[in-house]
Amino acid sequence: MTSRRGFLAGLVGTGLVPRATWADAGAPRWLSAAGMPDGGFVLCGIGDDLELRFRLPLPGRGHAAAAHPARPEAVAFARRPGTFAVVIDCAAGRQTAELSAPEGRHFYGHGAFSLDGRWLYTTENDYASARGVIGVWDAERGYARAGEFDSGGTGPHEVRRMPGRDTLVVANGGIETHPDTGRTELNIPWMQPNLSYIDEGRVTDSAALPPEMHKGSIRHLAVSHDGTVAFGLQWQGDEDGPALVGLHRRGDVMRLCDTPEDALLAMRGYVGSVAFGAGQRDVAITSPRGGLVQVYSVETARLQQSEQVQDACGVAPCTGGLLIASGTGALRRMGRHAGARNHSGLMWDNHLVAL
Repeated sequence: MTSRRGFLAGLVGTGLVPRATWADAGAPRWLSAAGMPDGGFVLCGIGDDLELRFRLPLPGRGHAAAAHPARPEAVAFARRPGTFAVVIDCAAGRQTAELSAPEGRHFYGHGAFSLDGRWLYTTENDYASARGVIGVWDAERGYARAGEFDSGGTGPHEVRRMPGRDTLVVANGGIETHPDTGRTELNIPWMQPNLSYIDEGRVTDSAALPPEMHKGSIRHLAVSHDGTVAFGLQWQGDEDGPALVGLHRRGDVMRLCDTPEDALLAMRGYVGSVAFGAGQRDVAITSPRGGLVQVYSVETARLQQSEQVQDACGVAPCTGGLLIASGTGALRRMGRHAGARNHSGLMWDNHLVAL
């Protein structure tokens, strides 16, 4: 009689052993980094019922994560100007690799996988040259460093992959920083933010804000199913800027969203996260400084809804609407299936990553 071990060995030999999927990690719908009361940090998987599917330790404060498109694996990134990113097997509940930023670099807290999951792309700062870099890591070889290319600007923050292809869109915030000065901005008078589109390691298109908006640092992105890019700004001027939210289609000019003056002032110059709603007809932004969530129509680029949510930052689509994560530990659904769940022992960090 064939033993179980022999049977499994035979399956391995024929390549028939089923690969682990996100279902093996409890079928989470979202990922988010969080802080804990004891000063530790974790990466959490959140289910559709807003309960935790897993809570795994991080070596420091996390910012965002990139989820592998096929297997239950996540890369959690340190908050800028951190130099670590950790690869976590979310089904087994263990760290499998750690990425260290090359000498003279730091991460910006975001990354994206290629369509087939082979390559991980990370936003990085070559701070001696004040140059934005996209690092390339081989996910099939233990996340070994495989190369890099220019981001198309200074201070690349969030990177996203365009739908159905390996084109990357990068939010180049335009701000020069150096680890010796922490998070201090060094070039505000001449900063030049942009969106860059990158194909096969080469910038093939870019879009910039109007000259009078050059102090609007483009930090966070969302991409709809039809390729519309929504972006959020963090204003660096002494006075309030004229807009903090915009939309872009590759090859067109940027559209800045129309926000009434009182709603614009309420954001206190800061957008923390961006996400399209479940129907892709609207886009939501959060402002933790203003303690609010705003929802804009994609068609009209006008504000539709504004709600106060204390320390709201992470936002992602959910069935019938949006899910909001707060630094207070609250997870709140907005839309047809409104509801909330409070995780009092957690302080949700900046981003919710939808799986």
